[in-house]
Amino acid sequence: MNNQGQILGVFDDPDVINTAVDELLRNNIAIKDVFSPFPLEHVWKKLKMKTRIPYATFLYGVIGAASSFAFLYWTRVINYPLVFGGKPANSLSFVVIMFVLTILFGVIFTLATYLIREKLYPGKKVSLPDPRSMDDKFVIVIEKDSKMDEATVQKIDKLLKKSGAVEVNMSNV
Repeated sequence: MNNQGQILGVFDDPDVINTAVDELLRNNIAIKDVFSPFPLEHVWKKLKMKTRIPYATFLYGVIGAASSFAFLYWTRVINYPLVFGGKPANSLSFVVIMFVLTILFGVIFTLATYLIREKLYPGKKVSLPDPRSMDDKFVIVIEKDSKMDEATVQKIDKLLKKSGAVEVNMSNV
């Protein structure tokens, strides 16, 4: 499929963009992405966009809990066993440390996974279809390919305007 640009529908209101997504999907228009200043979970559900980050976070937490327990057990019981007042070496005294390290592992490795997955790195050039989508606008992006004729483009333009778009732009990305 030859990429020939994008059709951008710019909206002012998140409720209006919700209606616009419904209208476009009812007319079998494939939406590539939606950009907004804040997350729109209901739009994610309609576009069937899913993430596996929570599963990765759970896995990192389990690894963090297991590795912190193994480290604490090794240091307290195997490597340097000290007996204080007759207490057993393998007690629940390091549950708090395990809890904190579980959260730390989850947060750090989830952040690393997100940055790697999204290819975010220092100095990366930002590519937004419309920079106003980071301030106060909501943007629907529709991929325009070589199979799309002028009548389809006009239909999409009319649907976006009918749904409440304040502007409809064509970009040659």
